[in-house]
Amino acid sequence: MYNLDDLLHLMARLRDPQYGCPWDIKQTYATIVPYTLEEAYEVADAIEQGDFEHLQGELGDLLFQVVYYSQLAREEGRFEFAGVIDSITRKLIRRHPHVFPTGDLYAPLDVPRLSEEQVKVRWDEIKAEERAEKSTAPEQLSLLDDVPVALPALSRAAKLQKRAAQVGFDWPAALPVLDKVREELDEVLEAMADNDSAAIHDEIGDLLFSVVNLARHLKVDPETALRGANAKFDRRFRFIEQALRDTLRPIESCTLEDLDALWGEAKRQEKNLPSCG
Repeated sequence: MYNLDDLLHLMARLRDPQYGCPWDIKQTYATIVPYTLEEAYEVADAIEQGDFEHLQGELGDLLFQVVYYSQLAREEGRFEFAGVIDSITRKLIRRHPHVFPTGDLYAPLDVPRLSEEQVKVRWDEIKAEERAEKSTAPEQLSLLDDVPVALPALSRAAKLQKRAAQVGFDWPAALPVLDKVREELDEVLEAMADNDSAAIHDEIGDLLFSVVNLARHLKVDPETALRGANAKFDRRFRFIEQALRDTLRPIESCTLEDLDALWGEAKRQEKNLPSCG
């Protein structure tokens, strides 16, 4: 069975200037990013689908992305894969003093257990310390500094809100957030009445941000929830298409009422399937 050293050797061979793969040789950090995002989503999709038969392969694809970046960095003399392993190990030891109080990875597991809330408080404190260490201008330090701009918009909105909540900038409960959602929806309607396209764009953004806030208060991950809604829509629309194929009826010939009736049938059938949302 191949091991990690074999994978690192394979990556180096792919990037060999004389004998490597032409496609791999021309890649850069930037050109690999879209593949990294795609592979991460394929891992998430395999887990959500319960497709554990293919999860191992998807995790391998994602690991290869890390190996790829490490090879690029090695060629430039920046760091190597071993440094990536060392960095994450040191970070996790530091962020888990309740498990590694002496900083020794192999110390006996005989430390008192903390509550989940105590762990969370300490985790946030340590991350704040790390942000301060990274900052080149401490007086300009922001809680939001290390929330990646490239995150999916729903995920980034949730992270921004979570960070602000750490210093009390947050609604006290879910119901006031629901009122805010209604308020933002009213503002969308006002912009629509004014036929103001710029305002509509802006207000839709505010509405989505408020819905993310509601999801956060209800302890729902908005990105996961929307992926679930996408999957549900995909499943039900395919049901409509198949039902029409079975009756040899073109979908273009159907009225909205016809399609909505089939949509309702898809929902009724799903109620009898525990695995469906």
